[in-house]
Amino acid sequence: MTANHFVNFNPIAPPFPEHLETLVLGLGCYWGAERKYWETPGVWTTAVGFTGGHTDQPDYYSVCSGQTGHAEVVLMVFDPTEVTLEELLVIFWENHDPTQGMRQGNDVGSQYRSAIFVADQAQRLAAEATRDAYAPVLIEAGHGPITTEISDLGVFTYASEPHQQYLAKNPDGYCNLGGTGASCPTGFKAER
Repeated sequence: MTANHFVNFNPIAPPFPEHLETLVLGLGCYWGAERKYWETPGVWTTAVGFTGGHTDQPDYYSVCSGQTGHAEVVLMVFDPTEVTLEELLVIFWENHDPTQGMRQGNDVGSQYRSAIFVADQAQRLAAEATRDAYAPVLIEAGHGPITTEISDLGVFTYASEPHQQYLAKNPDGYCNLGGTGASCPTGFKAER
C-alpha cells in the first residue's frame, strides 16, 4: 500500500504527529465520503478501510459479500486546533442519510450502514449529542428515526491501494454521497 496520501502527500498510516486526533466514520460508499473529508480544512490525512466486523483481514470483496459484518469507513486524522470533532460530525450527519439502515440510496448491504466508531468516551459523548440534536430535525423534515450505529472502534483494516483517494485518481468515478437536506444543529455541549 502507498504510504502517502495521493492528494496531500501526508502519511495515511501511523505513527501520526502527536497533536493530531483520529476519527472513523461510515457513511455509505467510502470513496465520496473520503473526498468530503480530505477537502475539509484541518483534516491532515484520510484513508479508507473496514471495521465493525467479525472476521480477520477483510478485503473489499469479502466485505461486499455481506458475510464479514464490516462497514466501509473513512479514517481521518485531524488537527483539533483547526477543526473540531463537532464540525466533523456535522459533516457526517449532513452528507448522508442516517435513517436508511443497511444502505445508502442504491448501495445496499451492511457495509454501507451509517456508523460512528469511537476511540474514547469524549467521541462517544459527542456522537450521541450530535445524534440526539439531529434526530428531531430529521423527523420534522419527514424522515424516519436515525439508525446510525455508535460503537467502540475495533481493528481498522486499510483497503487496498487502488481504493485509497479513489476519486482523486478517478475523477469521474462513482460517488453516491448525498444528504437529506436537513441541517444539523451546532453549538451544543456533550454532557460529561
